[in-house]
Amino acid sequence: MKKFFVLLVACVLAGCKSVPPPTPLADLNAQQMRGHAVYQTHCASCHYDRKDATLHGPALIGMYKKPYLPSGAPANDERVTATIVHGRNLMPAQGDRLDPQDLDDLLAYLHTL
Repeated sequence: MKKFFVLLVACVLAGCKSVPPPTPLADLNAQQMRGHAVYQTHCASCHYDRKDATLHGPALIGMYKKPYLPSGAPANDERVTATIVHGRNLMPAQGDRLDPQDLDDLLAYLHTL
């Protein structure tokens, strides 16, 4: 019975993996800092970036450190770009508000979270 309990505790603890913290803002490179500015302008009103809590949309912290996005789509640049450009559910499309460089900078920043 003791072995079963130890195994059960080990399984529970193994499932409680925390996401590594985001890169500190002071350590971001120039492109990532530009991406942070894009995030502040276009995303911060609906998404937290450095806090694991929902605002109006899901938190973005650790989004690329997990295999899937909250929507169930793979956590990769292709899916994230499509969501940003075309929108999804309650998220409005941002394609006409971001130029390609802003989008690249934003993705670079999101990879630091």
